[in-house]
Amino acid sequence: MNFISKYSIKTFLGLLLAVILFHICIILKIIPYNIAWGGRLTNDAEMYVFETISILINIFLSIILLMKDNIIEHKLSDKVINVILWTFFAIFVLNTIGNIFAKTTFEKLFAILTGLSAILIWNIVMKKNTTNR
Repeated sequence: MNFISKYSIKTFLGLLLAVILFHICIILKIIPYNIAWGGRLTNDAEMYVFETISILINIFLSIILLMKDNIIEHKLSDKVINVILWTFFAIFVLNTIGNIFAKTTFEKLFAILTGLSAILIWNIVMKKNTTNR
């Protein structure tokens, strides 16, 4: 794996850790949940479900990145890992577009985060891997 891919993975893992901590702060009610999910959450029960799902998805993506960087031993082929990453790339691109047209400035700022995530995934998947699986 080349330098750009390794740097992108480490940067993205740091970003994902920050996002997970953000969602934990929402669950702990340090941050109000009405600023997340477009202000669509109406009660604590919804918040717990959405935040838990979000944390699990971010943990899953982190594990995939650790597999891509061969930090975690795995049996998945690089092709399967890349398909998963391309799927996340598409989600981040669509989410960026949605955030750009969001109603609140806070949500619009998330376009930076999701756009950066898409760029990092692009760097990770498009750079040639020196080890084949």
